[in-house]
Amino acid sequence: MPGLVSVKTPPETPPLRISVPETPTQARAQTPTQQRSEPVNSVSNSKPASPLPRRPPSPSPSRSKFSPRKPPPDNPNSEAALDNPDLGPFLLKLARDTIASGEGPNKALDYALRASKSFERCSGGDDGEPSLDLAMSLHVLAAIYSSLGRFEEAIPVLERAIQVPDPPRGADHALAAFSGHMQLGDTFSMLGQVDRSIACYEEGLKIQIEALGDTDPRVGETCRYLAEAHVQAMQFDRAEELCKKTLEIHRAHSEPASLEEASDRRLMALICEAKGDYESALEHLVLASMAMIANAQDTEVAAIDVSIGNIYMSLCRYDEALFSYQKALTVFKSSKGDNHPSVASVFVRLADLYHRTGKLRDSKSYCENALRIYAKPVPGTTVEEIAGGLTEISAIYESVDEPEEALKLLQKAIKMLEDKPGQQSTIAGIEARMGVMFYVVGRYDEARNSFDSAITKLRASGERKSAFFGVVLNQMGLASVQLFKIDEAAELFEEARGILEQECGPCHQDTLGLYSNLAATYDAMGRVDDAIEILEYVLKLREEKLGIANPDFEDEKRRLAELLKEAGRTRDRKAKSLENLIDPSSKKKKEVTKRWPGLGFRI
Repeated sequence: MPGLVSVKTPPETPPLRISVPETPTQARAQTPTQQRSEPVNSVSNSKPASPLPRRPPSPSPSRSKFSPRKPPPDNPNSEAALDNPDLGPFLLKLARDTIASGEGPNKALDYALRASKSFERCSGGDDGEPSLDLAMSLHVLAAIYSSLGRFEEAIPVLERAIQVPDPPRGADHALAAFSGHMQLGDTFSMLGQVDRSIACYEEGLKIQIEALGDTDPRVGETCRYLAEAHVQAMQFDRAEELCKKTLEIHRAHSEPASLEEASDRRLMALICEAKGDYESALEHLVLASMAMIANAQDTEVAAIDVSIGNIYMSLCRYDEALFSYQKALTVFKSSKGDNHPSVASVFVRLADLYHRTGKLRDSKSYCENALRIYAKPVPGTTVEEIAGGLTEISAIYESVDEPEEALKLLQKAIKMLEDKPGQQSTIAGIEARMGVMFYVVGRYDEARNSFDSAITKLRASGERKSAFFGVVLNQMGLASVQLFKIDEAAELFEEARGILEQECGPCHQDTLGLYSNLAATYDAMGRVDDAIEILEYVLKLREEKLGIANPDFEDEKRRLAELLKEAGRTRDRKAKSLENLIDPSSKKKKEVTKRWPGLGFRI
């Protein structure tokens, strides 16, 4: 009986591999391992760039239960022939043969469309059972649409496909439903619609667990796949939950120190690092490295050494970080060659390390070495790898006060990614960085345009509720203020306030900075009462929860006093006497600054 298998396709797989499934006897005779190793009935496309290694496509469309039973009809192109139950299998075989012969996907698309129509007409036999042949043909049709870059047209096809199976009817139906949801999730991912993509993956996992139980190894594969998607969406709590489940399943079904466990620990380390738990991340990486050493995976050990170096650098343990990077560099050069992008990635990490330790000449030298490799990439290098490297190098140039060079690298990265499906969120992040750099050098109009483009892409990708989206809104509001678009700035700050309060909480530094910006904007608009309300709320937070030692406290207190004086009011609540212990001479200092120095806005 076929299981629900998470199929992994190697990155070097040709862009389109569509095959007509075997008969039920052949499918049932295969083991889960054999099923995972076969070509899938879907299209291999690049995934959005992320801090993870590239994720392979998700589980493939389901196996059908038919094989051509009779010779082809006399005139398969006629509408009347669509009612022939033998036409669908015949046309789908033609679609497969067309792809295999290299004639192109457009002709295959025509065959697949007609096959789906035939199955639709012939579906629903006397027993009323839904046609899995129809579901499978729709999966193949959607895969061909995706291979042509027509993802919007693939969506309704897959939405129809997931309505056909009835999982309670058995494993075949559950497999078809599971595969349909996973393929639909992949297609949403290629469109940058992260939230809808993850919702499809979650539904697919639910169906798989109901069919196989929650400890099956194939469930572990899907949990890991979904955990990677949550990491890309920066939803680290859910990612950690899924990764722990994956690790438990693999430890129960695999030998100690297995490759599967090592892979899970690398993902768990990435999640821990993102959450700031560096010690736990380091522990997982060390265990993963030991497993890879036991399995003689030298290149993978080197990749883990780079990750270990990143953790050491976050902990300011620079000597240990340097040792890890140098170990990895030696292995990459010997196994992949001096001009491989893996070597360039280590050069970038070394450049960052030397920059942090004040060795700027060495840092710039490593940046230039990495750029030379990216300028002449070896065959097999992906544009995502190059764009990611350029983005990291630009951050180093920005930190050494070379914004123009940094901007050139970011613009080059965007140009590489703009035609790649599923990269909209990555491009939005780069545009947001460019906006900050434009703002810092006083090019406010270009800054606003960059922020606006980033916000548009983030809204389209479903990230309008993330903390990052709130920060970008705040930054665009600052640019709008500099261009004297005060009303627009107020709207942006207000939207950002709702997001940051929800995602970060009112006491977070990003949220507090936003409160200050919004109060300044209200004051500029003449909404003095609203500005007073915000500043009183901020001071109350600092006095009751954060403490008043922060230098911003006195500035906010002075601003509030001036606004209250202008409005003819006094503050409802007196400041705590603790301020006299912290700075007893503060009352004697002469105030010489304006109420809103530099407009009082904070990036």
